[in-house]
Amino acid sequence: MFGDCFYRNKGISELESESSELKPFSLPSPLPRWPKGRGFGTGRINLGEIEVVKVTEFDRVWKCGTSRGKSRCASFYKPVGIPEGFHCLGHYCQPNNQLLRGFVLAARANKTDNHADDDHPPLKKPVNYSFVWSSDSDCYFWLPNPPVGYRAVGVIVTDGPEEPEIEEVRCVREDLTESCETGEMILGMGSFNVWNTKPCERGIWSRGVAVGSFICNNNDMSSDNQAGANIACLKNLDPSLHGMPNLDQVNALIQHYGPTVYFHPEETYMPSSVPWFFKNGALLYRLGKSQGVPINSAGSNLPAGGENDGTFWIDLPSDDEEVRNNLKKGNLESSELYVHVKPALGGIFTDIVMWIFCPFNGPATLKIGFLTIPMNRIGEHVGDWEHFTFRISNFDGKLSQMFFSQHSGGGWVDVSDLEFVKESNKPVVYSSKHGHASFPHPGMYLQGSSKLGIGVRNDVAKSKYTLDSSQRYRIVAAEYLGEGAVSEPCWLQFMREWGPTIVYDSAAEINKIIKLLPLIVRYSFENLFPIELYGEEGPTGPKEKDNWEGDEMC
Repeated sequence: MFGDCFYRNKGISELESESSELKPFSLPSPLPRWPKGRGFGTGRINLGEIEVVKVTEFDRVWKCGTSRGKSRCASFYKPVGIPEGFHCLGHYCQPNNQLLRGFVLAARANKTDNHADDDHPPLKKPVNYSFVWSSDSDCYFWLPNPPVGYRAVGVIVTDGPEEPEIEEVRCVREDLTESCETGEMILGMGSFNVWNTKPCERGIWSRGVAVGSFICNNNDMSSDNQAGANIACLKNLDPSLHGMPNLDQVNALIQHYGPTVYFHPEETYMPSSVPWFFKNGALLYRLGKSQGVPINSAGSNLPAGGENDGTFWIDLPSDDEEVRNNLKKGNLESSELYVHVKPALGGIFTDIVMWIFCPFNGPATLKIGFLTIPMNRIGEHVGDWEHFTFRISNFDGKLSQMFFSQHSGGGWVDVSDLEFVKESNKPVVYSSKHGHASFPHPGMYLQGSSKLGIGVRNDVAKSKYTLDSSQRYRIVAAEYLGEGAVSEPCWLQFMREWGPTIVYDSAAEINKIIKLLPLIVRYSFENLFPIELYGEEGPTGPKEKDNWEGDEMC
C-alpha cells in the first residue's frame, strides 16, 4: 500500500480577498422528504437529560483583517434565531475562504420524571467571564466561568469591552460532558490561536458530541484563563441514539447522495463484486498447504472470526494464467459498493462508509521532475479494499462533508468543496489509476515531495468507466440498528488477508530510479517515495481496518 502525503495546487480564494460578508452554501438540489422515523431529520436530537437543536443563522461580530498569506483569516458569529426555550452554548467561527455553512448547538433541559434535583439542573448560567484576548479594541473573546460541577462548552465574542451578560450562554453539568481537543486551526494571529473542537474519543461506540463552537488560546496569559483547557464537548447519554436514521431512511440517503465513481480512462484493473471474485477463480490458501481451495460465491467456507495470524489468505491461482489475468482485470459490470452505516460524533451525524473491492492493485508510476517512470511490479498486490465516507447531519439529513480514502491515509473535504453530478446532490469521486485511491477533483496528486517534484503519481480523470453507488450498493453492517437488522455477508467475517505477502524482485528497478535522482536526495530515496519498495503484506478486509469502529484516519 502507498503512503499518505498528497499535494494539489489550489488557487487563492476570492471569498477571502474580496467578499466582506461570507455567502451561505446550499446544496445543488432541494432535499427530498425523508421516510418517517424517530428523531432523524426532525431538527432536534435527544441526548438524555438535554435536547439540542442545530443553529445555522448568524450575525457576524468580527472579521479579522487580510492575512496576506501569513495566516488564515476568519469571521466570528453570534447564533440567532434560537428556538424559544433553548439556550446558546457558544459562538461560531470559520475561515473566510469558505462559504458560510457551519453550525452551533443550542440546548434545553428535557422534562423527565427522573430528572436530577433542582439544585443541579443540566444547564446553568455562568458565574461570570474571563477575558481571553482582544484585537485592536474591536473584538473581545470571553471564556464563561462555570459554577462548581459544570463545564463551559463554547466561547463568547463581543464587539465591545463590557463583560457579557450571564444570560448570554449556558454551562453544562459535568457528567453530561466529555473531554474535547483541538481540530483544524482556523486562525493564528501572533500569540492568539483559534481551532475548532472535536471529542477526544471518536468512533462507533463513543458518545462525545461536537458543539460547533471553538477553542482559543492566548499564549501570553496564565494557563488558568486559557479557553482551550476549559472547554468541553457534550455527551450523548441516550442509549437509543434517538437521531440516527432507520433502515428506510438510510436507503433514502444513499439513493439521494450516493456518489458516482469515475475510473481513469486508462484503468486496467477494475473493481468487481466479491462474489464475482470468488466464482471466477480466487482461492483460499492455508499455511503448510501448497494448493488452494475454491471459495464459494457467498464466502461461507472462509474461516470466520479470529485474528490475522497468517494461517489463511486469499490468492489468485498460480497454475492458470488465463484465470489469473481475468481476475486481475476485475469486472465493472458486477461491482457494487459495500455499505457500513455508523454513528459519528455522538450520534448527531451518520457516517455512510462505502467500500469498493478491486481484485488487483496495479504497479505504481513514479514522477522525478519532468520524468514519468512506470514501474513493472512495485505497488502490485492482490485484493485491494478502498473506501470513501459521506457524513450526514441527523438534524436535517444534509450532507456535511466527505472522507476520501487514499491508500493508508486520506482526508475530509467540506461539502462546499465537492464536485457534484449535474443537477443532483450526488458528489463525484475520482479513483486513481491502478491504485484506486479516492479524490474529490480530477488531476494529478503527488505522493511525496511537491517541492522537489518527486514521488508517486496518482492520476485521476473522468471516463466512460463509472459506478453509481446510489443504485449499486449493498448495506452490510449497521450495528446501531441492533442484531439481525442487517444481514452481514459471510466474507465480511474473514479477518485474514485478501492477498498474499509479496516480496518484489525490485533491485534493478530501484537502482534505475536512484540513478535519475539528484545526488543530494539519493540517500532520502525511501522517504521521497512512501511506498513499500521491497514487498507488501496482503491487504486485510474492511472489518480489520481501524476506521471500522474508529473515526477516519487522516
